[in-house]
Amino acid sequence: MNVTFYGAVREVTGSMHLLTTDYDRILMDCGMFQGRRKEAAEKNRVLPFDPRVITNVVLSHAHIDHSGRIPLLTSSDFAGRVICTRPTAAACDFLLPDSAHIQESDANYLNYKSVRSVLSQMKSSDRGKKSTKRENRAIKKLLKKTRHDLDVETIDHLIRKYRLESVRPLYTVADAEQALTYFDNYPYRHPISIGQEMTCTFYDAGHILGSAITVIRAQENDRHYNICYSGDIGRFDKPIIKDPTLDFVEEDCNIDLLIMESTYGDRLHEPVQDLKPRLKEVLEDTYNRKGTVLIPSFAFGRTQELLYVLHELYDNNEVPRFPIYVDSPLATKLTKVFGEHPEVYDEETHDTFLEQGKNPFLFDQIHFIGSVEDSIALNKEEKPHIVVAASGMCEGGRILHHLRYKIHNSRNTILFVGYQAQHTLGRRLLEQGREYEKSGRKGAPPLMKILNKEYPLNAQVSDIGGFSAHADKNEMLRFLKESNLRIKKIAIVHGEEDQALALAETLKSEGYSVIVPRKGEMVRVQ
Repeated sequence: MNVTFYGAVREVTGSMHLLTTDYDRILMDCGMFQGRRKEAAEKNRVLPFDPRVITNVVLSHAHIDHSGRIPLLTSSDFAGRVICTRPTAAACDFLLPDSAHIQESDANYLNYKSVRSVLSQMKSSDRGKKSTKRENRAIKKLLKKTRHDLDVETIDHLIRKYRLESVRPLYTVADAEQALTYFDNYPYRHPISIGQEMTCTFYDAGHILGSAITVIRAQENDRHYNICYSGDIGRFDKPIIKDPTLDFVEEDCNIDLLIMESTYGDRLHEPVQDLKPRLKEVLEDTYNRKGTVLIPSFAFGRTQELLYVLHELYDNNEVPRFPIYVDSPLATKLTKVFGEHPEVYDEETHDTFLEQGKNPFLFDQIHFIGSVEDSIALNKEEKPHIVVAASGMCEGGRILHHLRYKIHNSRNTILFVGYQAQHTLGRRLLEQGREYEKSGRKGAPPLMKILNKEYPLNAQVSDIGGFSAHADKNEMLRFLKESNLRIKKIAIVHGEEDQALALAETLKSEGYSVIVPRKGEMVRVQ
């Protein structure tokens, strides 16, 4: 029995690990690498195995860096099933088509730019000088149906006519919708057959709604093996969902190999109990400056947790009641998914809201923005307000347009409430914002490139680590020490190399046998 590590190996995104026995090949997650466009395209487009050899997929949770390449798999003669929890399946109903839509939109926009550039150059060649504004307006009119809608058919026709290189999405919305027919969902703590003499059981991971720690039990050559895949481990004592599981059934306790995440392998978060006071401080400071708080937020998990905490602060009259706008159609849909699965809420959520007849995620000051027109109008709002918009790392989505309008004004605050991966706009904003603050905001502010234009980073930049959905170093140690798992060996994954190696050294000092695999490395389970 072997495990080969294909993704999220000495990096954070693109989770993918293959368990191989004499009879079966079980894929643990099929995630999308997220980062620079060119690098992401190269890493995501080709699967490192033939999909026809995969027996089944075991999906830890719905985040795209764990689920995002499933449509690529299912459109390539995959004959198995995708096994996950019920909330994970419900969330993927929205997340995978949305991922496809973003890819299609990005591809269409890049193709539009390519055709527009060629037509403009042709005009220049004809006249012997640079194309005029009038000619450029005519080109745009040719390539667009309306101000915001591209004429994809005309663009595709011109790409073929002039033999231009076309950008293709990784998969289409139709591919994503087909992939959803492969999903089978199950409750926690329920053994599921996934191969010959092989089962898996899901346990609460405490990361997001439906996230699971998976124990796979397999028999090979008259020997029983237990492989535990942590997925992403959540924090303890966070609102809404239950804590990471510490109590496993006895037959799942002897673990031959634990595949464990390390996103915050050498870092500590702010205490959970400090989360509300820190958020309160940021909101009050920005309100007193008569500014806007922009919160780049992941549509699934982080947005709902923010709404929960804001609901508590508003109910207790702890902050000014300025309007809250959730500018993400996907977040709106996923908030409904949260509302449909109260069975996975923790006791605090039941006591604070459900037993009082309240929806944790709905109250008078919240407004869900749907249309592009309403989002554009919100960009121009000057009264103090809060905007929660995707994407969480500022790599796309409506948050980019809010940043364009607000980043130059020192009254406003950009508040990060989640992990910012390397090479993302979110990481650059956070790091350069911190440096500018350390300098006393002296000299010219750093320039940030957003949608191919540069803007001065005058807005205040803050972050609250307490909102993170990932366990920090001490919480991962708590999971290992306080759970009833008896672990032979640990493989460290899902962390930038410095974090993975640091966690490995910490665990070795605690007496654990630890490896940090490289991409494509195979480890024999013994």
